Amino acid sequence: MATTAEHVRTIALSLPDSSEKLAWGMPTFRVGGKVFAALADDDTSIGIKCPKEDRAELIAAEPEKFFLREGHDDNYAWLRVRLAAVADAAELRTILTDSWLQAAPKRLAAAHPELRGGEG
Repeated sequence: MATTAEHVRTIALSLPDSSEKLAWGMPTFRVGGKVFAALADDDTSIGIKCPKEDRAELIAAEPEKFFLREGHDDNYAWLRVRLAAVADAAELRTILTDSWLQAAPKRLAAAHPELRGGEG
């Protein structure tokens, strides 16, 4: 089964203290007021928090899944994920949880040790 925007919404909103807000003409998912995921306007990809130093390795390992929008993502700690290339809900949960952990306030993240390492 293909991963869809509805899967993103369901998983993102299942993470602690997460909310959805329309911004830049697209649904964004937030924790502690910070965006941790954003659906593309065509629902085919999501933007996630990703340390700049990790992006090149992820893109090189799985270019069909991970990419940057040239001229848009270069200066930010963000990475794009093609939903069609995400294997299943478990992988999507890991991707979204990792992004949530980067955006969540430290106290909130610490209160949910079950989410460390993409588990959840």
